[in-house]
Amino acid sequence: MPSEITPEEQAELDKALYDALNPLASAIRSRETGLPADRMWDANPAEVALSVLAAWKVVDVETKRLAERAAATAGSYGASYEQLGAVWGITRQGARKKWPDAVSRPTPAAAGRSTLALFGGTAELVQSPSGDWRWTGKGADGTSGTVADGTLYATAEEAAAHAGAFLKEHAPDIGHQS
Repeated sequence: MPSEITPEEQAELDKALYDALNPLASAIRSRETGLPADRMWDANPAEVALSVLAAWKVVDVETKRLAERAAATAGSYGASYEQLGAVWGITRQGARKKWPDAVSRPTPAAAGRSTLALFGGTAELVQSPSGDWRWTGKGADGTSGTVADGTLYATAEEAAAHAGAFLKEHAPDIGHQS
């Protein structure tokens, strides 16, 4: 079942969303009217409301993209479609349809070797004969990397976590500001 939030958390979320939306809606409205910032809301109320709706559409598209990224990240760390569906409030089949590439299962022939694709880059995880794991990767920015100082990891998950951090560090700048 999806996580429920308290009324206080809902109020905080609403405020944060409106605070984030207002600059975007203002920018859209200003571009559409050509009015300076101090007059950009001087228009027919329906046109102003449509500018706000346009901003919500941008937020909706971005939210879906970020949810897809979160599902893929969870899947890369071993989450199942059943788990993804449970947190999203849908069935396992619904999660598989919504995020078809989020969960990949290595074939038995690939045991001891797997590929991690995150943030536009890829990393290969390889198990040594001793059972330890290492990784090599190429970030979306073209940077190649490998396990630092020949470090070996006890589990594939630990190697994947380090490889994932490398891929995140070498992801393209998507234009978000902190």
